[in-house]
Amino acid sequence: MDVSGIFPALTTPYGEGGAVAIDYFKANLARYDQTGIAGFVVLGSTGESVLLSSTEAEALLIAAKEAAKPGKRLIAGTGAESTAETIARTKRAASIGFDVALVKTPFYYKPAYKPEVYLRHYRAVADASPIPVLLYSVPIFTGVSLETPDVLELAQHPNIIGIKDSSGVIQRVVEVVGQAPKRFQVLTGGASVVYPALAAGARGAILALGSALPERCVEIFDHFKRGQHAEAQALQQRLALASKTIVSENGIAGVKYAMDLRGYHGGMPRLPLLGLADEKKRQIADVVAQFEPSKATA
Repeated sequence: MDVSGIFPALTTPYGEGGAVAIDYFKANLARYDQTGIAGFVVLGSTGESVLLSSTEAEALLIAAKEAAKPGKRLIAGTGAESTAETIARTKRAASIGFDVALVKTPFYYKPAYKPEVYLRHYRAVADASPIPVLLYSVPIFTGVSLETPDVLELAQHPNIIGIKDSSGVIQRVVEVVGQAPKRFQVLTGGASVVYPALAAGARGAILALGSALPERCVEIFDHFKRGQHAEAQALQQRLALASKTIVSENGIAGVKYAMDLRGYHGGMPRLPLLGLADEKKRQIADVVAQFEPSKATA
């Protein structure tokens, strides 16, 4: 299962009364399908997955399967706090037609979560999963991370095909790529480090910024694959600044507002997350105005 390329971490749009707006969600996918993205990630952190009901989550998975073009890789966020629930969610995503399960680290009982806990958890999920598993380490949200020795242990499992590493630590990419089996694929979760991650051996990226600027995120990947390193480096510098303003400083509300400016259905995040103050909106508008879609990847 090849998961190389750029994947937007899809947002969840809401309509009247705060209900999930499946029509808006499908409209966003139709536009993304016109770019060079490799596929879609549904129910990730940027999708507000922890704020959705199980019914809403399943509706989004079904909608993505219905709306995505053939050939696009579909990755479902299926991680839960319990191993049993993670397995159940993963099996359901597989039955809907998803290609890969993205499984974040459990985090609530942090004092108890030693390396052996994560090894047992992920092996149990991978053993039971009908589809390949991507590890997901996102310490900014969970407060825990999968360290290199744990990743290398888990990389030996035949149904664990890679990791989305959102730490932004390039040394970790170098260590894992250099020591894991060649089939094990590393994807970065940071738009500010796409180029250095690719240079270190990563296969691609799953990006919140990809929901607002998919063309530009694909463009840096294409530059790298063509050996156009000067162009990739220059674009990386611009994307790093954009990611800082849109994603790092303003979170999901920032991503959704940038999407609104680009003509996508972004909208407000779900409470308890809040929208943006006017000054933050102006800052994001200034950043978005600097980026026009590249015709080469549109």
